Amino acid sequence: MEAAPTTVREFTLAPGELPEGPVATHGEEMILNMGPQHPSTHGVLRLELRTDGEIVTQAVPHLGYLHRCKEKIGENLPYYQYIGYTDRLDYLAAMNNNLAWSMAVEELAGISVPRRAEFIRVIAVELNRIASHLVSFGTYGLDLGAFTPFLYAFREREYILDLFEQMCGARLTLSYINIGGVTWDLPPGFTDKLLEFLDYFEPKLIEYDKLLTRNPIFVKRTANLGIVSKQQCIDWTLSGPMIRGSGIPNDLRRDRPYTVYPELDFNVIVGRGEMGQLGDCWDRYWVKMAEMAECCKILRQCVAMLPDGPFRAKIPRAMKVPAGEVYVEAENPRGHLGFFIESQGGPIPYRVKIRGPSFVNLAVLPELVPGVLIGDIPAIVGSIDIVMGEVDR
Repeated sequence: MEAAPTTVREFTLAPGELPEGPVATHGEEMILNMGPQHPSTHGVLRLELRTDGEIVTQAVPHLGYLHRCKEKIGENLPYYQYIGYTDRLDYLAAMNNNLAWSMAVEELAGISVPRRAEFIRVIAVELNRIASHLVSFGTYGLDLGAFTPFLYAFREREYILDLFEQMCGARLTLSYINIGGVTWDLPPGFTDKLLEFLDYFEPKLIEYDKLLTRNPIFVKRTANLGIVSKQQCIDWTLSGPMIRGSGIPNDLRRDRPYTVYPELDFNVIVGRGEMGQLGDCWDRYWVKMAEMAECCKILRQCVAMLPDGPFRAKIPRAMKVPAGEVYVEAENPRGHLGFFIESQGGPIPYRVKIRGPSFVNLAVLPELVPGVLIGDIPAIVGSIDIVMGEVDR
């Protein structure tokens, strides 16, 4: 029996030239599995790559290696007990996850949060945003062969984890922001230590800029690569640094403000195509770096405006939420984290649905890889900045 004929698509390239758009192949194709244990996939993600030599013509993400039934668990636990499970979605942004879930339950149950608690919440989530972006900065350099930024990033992140430890006794999965406010008030002297950290950290951003951001090798590896157009951002409902890196100033803290963000002064950072085409890997990286300076600005304002008063509303332990449904989104380090909750009355939700920004942002990957080299895949995946606990849920 004769083998079925293969489809042949030809292309001709000048030396050093890479094709644009869908790649035509000529010759024998090869299927490569990158992951689920590949060190540059940021977790147990498997990418099935179709290649022609060193050129990638197609990439198909395969998920499910970290699936833990987060939504079904939410339908079998009291509202306040689910806080600990939200920590483990985007486990680099536990405070932000806690806040989104708490706001959803509070809106459904009609709970008013004390003003002091609102400021403490913003302090917690903005510190966590810096810590998350530091991991992104360090590991992205590591993906591309630069080891030193990783050490710098984790050195500074340790100071934030020490502050978290003072706030709630934990360092990664925190469960600090809870329904009605926060679990404990800020410890004595915390704001002084926070300001001390900010004085230390802000000059480090200039060091990072010299170390990696403007590094010629790093720029060549990230500029004009993995370009996401504004239309793709809209079509795929991207959010966070993914959409802002393409020049769209979308930030829920300003556009649909929650907690005390309307009282705070900060800028929404967007990509400018400074090193290449707008929406490339470098723009997405730069947005996160510039956002850390804005987080410091927000934190200083919160310390100056922090009022006295209770840190948590008085709610019964066996809280019963009225029947109804709600959908609430918050601006997480990776984009819009949304919780849909349906209640039929009682202490346990009837339905829980999670919109994870990492999952949504990863969906555009197959459109970004045709025509790139195999060695460019880690640069594109790293710029999307996924956390697999949130992708799989």
